[in-house]
Amino acid sequence: MRSRPVEFLKGIFGSGIEKKSVPLSDSVGMESIFGAPNTVAGPAVNAATALRVPAVFSAIVLITGTIGSLTAKVFQSSPPGKQTADTHPAYRLVHDEANDWTSAGALRGQLTADALLHDHGFAFANRVSERVVEFIRLDPRSVTIKQDETTGEPFYEQRVGTQVRRYGHREILHISAPLGLAPIKAGREAIGLALTLEAHAAKLFGNGARPSSVIWNENPAGGNGDGGAKTISNMRNAWRQTFGAGNNGDPLFLDGGWQHRQVALTSVDAQFAEMRTEQIVEIARLFRVPPHLLFELSRATWSNAEEMFQSFLTLTLRPWLDAWEWAYARVLLTPEERASGYYVEFVIDDIITANAATRATTYQQYRAMGVLTANEVRAGLNRAPIEGGNTLENPNITPGKPAGQNDNRKPGEVAA
Repeated sequence: MRSRPVEFLKGIFGSGIEKKSVPLSDSVGMESIFGAPNTVAGPAVNAATALRVPAVFSAIVLITGTIGSLTAKVFQSSPPGKQTADTHPAYRLVHDEANDWTSAGALRGQLTADALLHDHGFAFANRVSERVVEFIRLDPRSVTIKQDETTGEPFYEQRVGTQVRRYGHREILHISAPLGLAPIKAGREAIGLALTLEAHAAKLFGNGARPSSVIWNENPAGGNGDGGAKTISNMRNAWRQTFGAGNNGDPLFLDGGWQHRQVALTSVDAQFAEMRTEQIVEIARLFRVPPHLLFELSRATWSNAEEMFQSFLTLTLRPWLDAWEWAYARVLLTPEERASGYYVEFVIDDIITANAATRATTYQQYRAMGVLTANEVRAGLNRAPIEGGNTLENPNITPGKPAGQNDNRKPGEVAA
């Protein structure tokens, strides 16, 4: 007996929405089953095809590589100042390794890439005695985000074969793309156009879109009375033999009324090159990355490159880092620990090295103005507080205070 269409669809998509829950997203949707629809420009854009565009690949590698290379730590704020909580069980998971075979940075890179390509990135938090001991990455295409209809609490369902596993919101380390929509989906048409331009350029320089030259004859018979077909075939073979390897310097001889003209690139071809450059800018806009970081340097100068890199930190990385810090805190820290001052934070000193001189000048001015204490400056540099570092006096002009260049000394201590 043939199954009813409704039952057939249930077998593919599941039995539907369960009671007391509503879906927030479905990563196992129509696209993963039937493929991505074609764009207006022609090619279909999905996670695999989008990565064939160099600008897309470069943007994803840039974002994921930077987030994966940054150091994350567990800190505790206390009256003496900001302290590194390296004895907390969560410290190893955010700073060292996510599991026995994946470093903490590698997992951040993987989940961020999943979000950029598939809307969301997920990792299962494996607990022993209520403490997370490892993170295991989940295939984002197998996970559905749902929400309890009564409480609004999110939960997750993972489909593995015919089984469905349910996880609570503190069992999944979850990272989302902006607005929960992967850039490759939001900019499907822009990436599709880039793919089309890339393919056309390959054909153009592979001699498929434009011939290198044109040879024609005023005589329709080809000069030999055979209708021209045989003559053209013979001339094509002779051309390939003449201009093969080692014969590039030989002259071309034509007889029987044949003429030759070299085909040169026109202004239209120049506009085509401009279109390809503009698509790099469009993809940079899609990923919110400064174009010069995708090696489109037409608008970059030595004077503004540093400021553009600062905008990469502020506009591109900061939202991702904030999302990661909260995702870690939600899963690894209990509400009581968060209330008592524990939190996760990234150390961004490495990516603002270019502005180190500016930061030093700013801290020095704030210190001289009495706005910041020595320990507040040290906290900004992710250094431990020192004894006597909570006063606002300027150490360079206040008698009896440690000199600014030797602020590790205790008050009254004489340099060796």
